[in-house]
Amino acid sequence: MISKRPGMRKHPGRPLRTWDRLLPHIISAAMVLGVVLILRAVIIRAEQWPRIKAQFFNLEVIIDVFPKVLHGFGINMAVWIVSLIVIAIWALLLAIFRSLNGPWFAPLRLFSIIYIDLLRGLPSLLLVLLFGFGMPALNLPGLPKSSLFWGAFAMISSYSAYSAEVYRSGMDSVHDGQRAAAKALGLTQRQTLHYAILPQAIRNVIPSLLNLAVALQKDVALLSVLGVRDAVREAQIYTARTFNYSTLIAAALLFLAATIPMARLTDYVTKRDRERRLQRTT
Repeated sequence: MISKRPGMRKHPGRPLRTWDRLLPHIISAAMVLGVVLILRAVIIRAEQWPRIKAQFFNLEVIIDVFPKVLHGFGINMAVWIVSLIVIAIWALLLAIFRSLNGPWFAPLRLFSIIYIDLLRGLPSLLLVLLFGFGMPALNLPGLPKSSLFWGAFAMISSYSAYSAEVYRSGMDSVHDGQRAAAKALGLTQRQTLHYAILPQAIRNVIPSLLNLAVALQKDVALLSVLGVRDAVREAQIYTARTFNYSTLIAAALLFLAATIPMARLTDYVTKRDRERRLQRTT
């Protein structure tokens, strides 16, 4: 048994002062600023910098094209939001299909396995081209002929396959004792999924799903290859008329304004999830 020494405090550590907490951030900011200034000095001294600046960083062109690019960016965000909702539901269903046991559910398991293997193996750009140009060309009665619809359908199909595997990993991470306990209580397979497995699984994979949401936010720009007048397409139209690429910088700034906050939210949720797991194990 370890005895306390005379005069030993119960909490020997002292709280950090404000300066101690701020110093690492100040050093990091100073180092980043130093690197940026060095790169700026090297780039500005390049012989071709004036031409590059006029072609890619012309502020007048960016301001002139910004309203049209912003309108196109609204299409990007609308497709992204709708796709997120559909992917969240469809991917969860695929993961549930693959987790069902029993011979009666074999067709659903086989369907989900084939779907995930095929859609994960094909590049998103290829799916956008196949669906965006192929489905309207079939001219099937009762089906939409909009390239925007089929392009969004392709993105949903592709990302649902990835998201389904994320959901499945979360379901597999739930301890088998949870299923055994639910079975001992007389719960059916559906009730076990609803009350015991899915709530824990979804909570465990939220950080990974947010990372996929950030990736989808950028990949929605692939719809521009179909002629959809999103932010990238509006920038390309202006570039084709003026031969100035500053319009692409305007589109890039809008995507950064949307993805960076989303990335920081993902980091925050990941940190909270890590703290929650540490509290559970201590």
